[in-house]
Amino acid sequence: MSSPLGSDVSGSTIPVPAPRGSCPFSPPPVYEAAREEGPLTRVTLYDGSEAWLATRHSTARLVLSDPRFSADINAPGFPLINPQQRFFAQGEPSFVRMDAPEHTRQRRMLTSWFTARRVRAMRPAVQALVDERIDRIEPRGQADLFSEFALPVPSLVICDILGVPYEDHEFFEGTSRAMAQWNTTPEESSRCWNALHTYLSELAAAKRECPDERLVSHLAARDDLTLAQVASMCRLLLVAGHDTTASAIALSVAVLLEHPERTAALRGGAPERYATAADELLRQVSPLGQHGISRAAVADVEVDGCTVRAGEGVLVALSTANRDSRAFDRADELVLDGEEGRATGHLSFGHGPHLCLGAPLARLEMEIALETLFRRLPNLRLAQPLEELPFRGAAAVHGLNGLPARW
Repeated sequence: MSSPLGSDVSGSTIPVPAPRGSCPFSPPPVYEAAREEGPLTRVTLYDGSEAWLATRHSTARLVLSDPRFSADINAPGFPLINPQQRFFAQGEPSFVRMDAPEHTRQRRMLTSWFTARRVRAMRPAVQALVDERIDRIEPRGQADLFSEFALPVPSLVICDILGVPYEDHEFFEGTSRAMAQWNTTPEESSRCWNALHTYLSELAAAKRECPDERLVSHLAARDDLTLAQVASMCRLLLVAGHDTTASAIALSVAVLLEHPERTAALRGGAPERYATAADELLRQVSPLGQHGISRAAVADVEVDGCTVRAGEGVLVALSTANRDSRAFDRADELVLDGEEGRATGHLSFGHGPHLCLGAPLARLEMEIALETLFRRLPNLRLAQPLEELPFRGAAAVHGLNGLPARW
């Protein structure tokens, strides 16, 4: 059967993006209310068009794993959340905006660089990097833990993997942040996109002439990829490889400092507990997909009793699905009491064939960053109340623009 249009209390469809409530870590209240009403709800996009919003955990998993829901940004009905995305649809798409077989082909070129085994081998280097960052700030007794810790750690790591010079970090971090902010004008988004694409295309061309052992060089050496395709693949890895992880680390620090009684038990336990804690924190803060990961139906699909017609768009609200009590006991609580496997079903890395390629690396960086920070700075505390922290507004990645702290 078909589901009727979902609506808010005023009788109109829910707007996307919807405002957050009083808790900066929780999904918009109207999304959570929609989750309790049904698996799919109709929402209104910025241009007046409508799409479905999937808010339940099981529904999100279905949409993200079923090949009848396309990730192709040019598919009919693909839901765009802001005007900037319309421009991005005109450029060289990254492989996350593709379906099989091209998505599969390009992803396979990268998988060996992010395997669990390869990431484990990076642990000493990441640990040394984290220690070095804390060495810089520890004597001062205060710092902005976003700009001086959470951001440079993943930036340095992904630069090393790709072979991108870290001295250019202010350029690619700035352009990435501008493209992710939904209040950035389309013109500015276009300028940033073109600047980053040109930078990576030129870097790939240089690596063809003078190859090294890094990933950009590896891709540039292939004769089945154009320089534009190499730049597109590396743009995704560079942006996602630093911004989402930096946001996850900063948000996690803020959450932990707001729950000192639970954090105390974590601090007093074995360092390995931070690996489990990282997944629970990812479930709680859900930095990606606050307002939906976009898909478009290419056939009629029955979804939990609702019919999504071919050509209709679906937004998968990962953060709302991560707080679904049907999937998690005490879903709205941060649980750090050693319940093994509690949060392993979270969707912060997505699900299905587009599951985040860098998930093992992000987990490692979070685990080491949090364990080392709280071990080496035992008196760590926020320098201002949580409600005064500079949380980002509507953006593709939820996070903080600063995290002032003292110890």
